[in-house]
Amino acid sequence: MATSTIHWSPGWTTKAPERGDLVLVLSGGGILKLADDWLQPLEAVPENAGNTGFVSLGSAGGRPVFVTEVPEPPGAESDVVPLRDALLAASDVPAAMLSTGFQVWQWFRDHQYCGRCGGSTGFHRRERAKWCNRCNIPWYPRLAPCVIVVIRKQDRYLLAKSSRVQRHFYSLIAGFVEPGESLEAAVAREVKEETGLDVTNIQYQASQPWPFPHQLMAGFFADYAGGELVLQEDELADAGWFLPGSRPPVPPDTTISGRLIRDMERMIASGGNRT
Repeated sequence: MATSTIHWSPGWTTKAPERGDLVLVLSGGGILKLADDWLQPLEAVPENAGNTGFVSLGSAGGRPVFVTEVPEPPGAESDVVPLRDALLAASDVPAAMLSTGFQVWQWFRDHQYCGRCGGSTGFHRRERAKWCNRCNIPWYPRLAPCVIVVIRKQDRYLLAKSSRVQRHFYSLIAGFVEPGESLEAAVAREVKEETGLDVTNIQYQASQPWPFPHQLMAGFFADYAGGELVLQEDELADAGWFLPGSRPPVPPDTTISGRLIRDMERMIASGGNRT
């Protein structure tokens, strides 16, 4: 099923796939594409697919969709696209389906056994969960909440380059939410830890699933409130204040960081102020 024809809806079933059902086939850290299609009919997937099982993802065009994995690509006619490359590509990539597929498969692999008693788990009949009959508890797909923020200082905003990931672009301050912490408190703490800066007027803007392996990114705007840049070296290689139109390369609009940056640039360029 070509990209332009995918109209995917999330869903859940414990039924096994049947002939004609569609399959998202993973291989290592990527998606196996055959004939330039993201989804394959069950009868067309490689013979070694499904050895570790199939997991329901929902439906596309009225046909059930499942995810599975193959250890090795079947041959030269196949193309394994890394997930990060797919999500950073053109806007017509079915990002929500691919993200869900990777996160659901990660959950399926990680919860073959109960984390409390060590017994085998099975699928919950009514919802996406693994179920332990001995403990009578469900194991749901894990989500790790993260925050990501654009910090504005008058007509400039802060960009930073990671010291951990070798990419050519600059991005935003981000980090995981701690237990018992609000999203806004996580923004202030992460900014202080990584840059030494204080922020105020922290306001939510948007969110995006980010399946590396199971983050949910919550995006914010914030205003500079004081302090000098002191970088946490194990997190940031460089950071600075930039004017719209005179900045280094940043992530594309397929990412929440790219969209937040461009939204802030438009706000500054238009002379807009936040209240």
